[in-house]
Amino acid sequence: MALKKLVLKPGVNRENTRYTNEGGWYESDKVRFRQGTPEKIGGWARISVSTFQGLCRSLWNWITLDNLNLIGVGTNLKFYLELGGNYNDITPIRAGAILSNPFATTNLLTLVTVTDAAHGAITGDFVTFSNVAPVGGLDLNGEFSITYVDSNTYTIVAPTAATSTVAAGGGSTVNAIYQINTGDPYEIPLSGWGAGTWGAGTWGFGGTSTSALRLWSQNNFGEDLVYAFRGGPIYYWDAGYGVDPALATITIASPAVVTAAYSLPNGSPVIFTNSGYPAALPTGLSPGTIYYVINASGNTFNLAATVGGAVINTSGTQSGDHYIMPNGVNITSLAGASNCPTIQNFVFVSDISRFVFAFGCNDLGSAVQNPMLIRWSDQESVVNWTPSATNQAGSVTLSHGSSIVTAVQTRQEILVWTDSAIYSLQYIGPPVVWSSQLMGDNISILGQNAATQASGVVYWMGVDKFYIYDGRLQTLPCDLRRYIYQDINLQQNQQVFASTNEGFNEVWWFYCAAGSLVANRYVVYNYLEKVWYYGTMERTAWLDSGLRDFPIAATYNYNLVNQEFGLDNNETGTPAGIEAYISSAEFDIEDGEHLGFVWRMLPDLTFAGSDASPTPAVVYTLYPMQNSGSGTGTAVTAGVSKLTGASYTITEGFTGQVNTRIRGRQLILKVSSSNLGTAWQLGATRIDIRPDGRR
Repeated sequence: MALKKLVLKPGVNRENTRYTNEGGWYESDKVRFRQGTPEKIGGWARISVSTFQGLCRSLWNWITLDNLNLIGVGTNLKFYLELGGNYNDITPIRAGAILSNPFATTNLLTLVTVTDAAHGAITGDFVTFSNVAPVGGLDLNGEFSITYVDSNTYTIVAPTAATSTVAAGGGSTVNAIYQINTGDPYEIPLSGWGAGTWGAGTWGFGGTSTSALRLWSQNNFGEDLVYAFRGGPIYYWDAGYGVDPALATITIASPAVVTAAYSLPNGSPVIFTNSGYPAALPTGLSPGTIYYVINASGNTFNLAATVGGAVINTSGTQSGDHYIMPNGVNITSLAGASNCPTIQNFVFVSDISRFVFAFGCNDLGSAVQNPMLIRWSDQESVVNWTPSATNQAGSVTLSHGSSIVTAVQTRQEILVWTDSAIYSLQYIGPPVVWSSQLMGDNISILGQNAATQASGVVYWMGVDKFYIYDGRLQTLPCDLRRYIYQDINLQQNQQVFASTNEGFNEVWWFYCAAGSLVANRYVVYNYLEKVWYYGTMERTAWLDSGLRDFPIAATYNYNLVNQEFGLDNNETGTPAGIEAYISSAEFDIEDGEHLGFVWRMLPDLTFAGSDASPTPAVVYTLYPMQNSGSGTGTAVTAGVSKLTGASYTITEGFTGQVNTRIRGRQLILKVSSSNLGTAWQLGATRIDIRPDGRR
């Protein structure tokens, strides 16, 4: 008998056959490598019992001057600011209206029809009603999701069934505030008439296209937030407004005087809403309409319909409580706005000299989107986009490709990807301001969120390979390339997102497996140890630690979770064990000339960090094979657990020997765990193996 030490190469490799990878690892899930040895990853737990609406595709973290640690959360339905576990809705408002008896109810039904000939809504949009008198026994004050739309009406669902049929009710001055139109949660392939680019293909044949999922981009401008969804305008949230609606009083006077909970500078946009019934603003003001602060003094001010315009007088009566809403506003409505982009695909704020960039936007004097145009504002300005001899606003149109996909800021430049090339933007000052340089052609990227940077190095996932930029543009060798690209659903390429987990020197990419509509697979590159591994996990967005203690990820259950937190899956509030495993390639003796007979295994691992009760444990499984193509035979499994009373400081006691009695030409070792409270790191397992004949 001879003990054979199984010291396997770090990382997981699936570029060749399992037998060709002898001496390495072949499969993994929720396992990483540290100093060359595999270990179970950390757990996760929800940050709050609260949830948000929609699937989150964007996370951004910053701290305001008031020390508010905020996370911007962009979903396909809304935009939130997370603070202290609460999700505060700052979704921009599209329109406001005053409706006369718009509600129709049917006895015993919850479905309510709303009449508004100019609603502009789509199914799934949100509307908030106030100053609504009871209709059919229903209280319809509050926010509702729109369930069906036609040209003049839409439907909502009341929380309870109506107690009578009413053809038109609710009062003559119902306030309706509409949030911006919602977006799709997934990329939806389209085919048939009207799909695809007009004029493409043969006349009479249907085209193909994709309805793009809602993607947000966001960045802080000082303590404020600049944010936008793909294909929409740019919005601005002022930290001075706070995250909650602020109570305000309004006088019936000429001019009207507003007293707020905080001071606002002249030119600030203000939006009002009401609560309760009856609830009505004074005559001269309407809910959901943008007004502008004028004659500010402390926390009091007058209102104007335009920036610096005539003061507004109020008359009549008012009722209920009035609130200043914290929702973001279109930058075109800010004081000093000049030729701001009205449509774009991606926006961010540069660290260098603080410019606001809009990628794939409309040009000066045009409402038509140019997918290859880059514009930037004047330095230190969100609102001035008009180039002149006295400022640094400008633009450049890229030439390689058909549309800009995304951009990433690195040490001294901004990398910009089109659908076929990569450019570098560098600040050189007036008159050019930002110069563009083609870095590489025939370079792909899978989606808006498929690139990230770690320690000044940029990594991204292309349509058929991985890339790296560290001052040089290179293909990143990947031991899992064939496996990943045979498994990916490229119709959901915009769901791919990358992020770092710098506490473990990792870059993570999440993607949808073949046939899946959810991002349920991940692949990891450890850039310190230069190894790859992969696994299964459903996530929609990821934010590395920095201003928060742990990395934060968004889930399909509408939660944010702390990653690398604890040892278990605690998203629901009830801990569940994590299924983690790693499996070796095939190994043999004498290149398979003889069968090998294994009668015992000697484990080598540590359970340090475990908090399992009574003891942490893993399962060792040894699979025999008659040859590489035979498939596995009857496996032998045995639990390996920590011995009670063992010391972590000097030695760690665990199951010292596993009896097997198993025979095969090749063998596969798998180590797995699923118990609560278990952490483990694998060492050099030894097996007692002897030649056992050729047949």
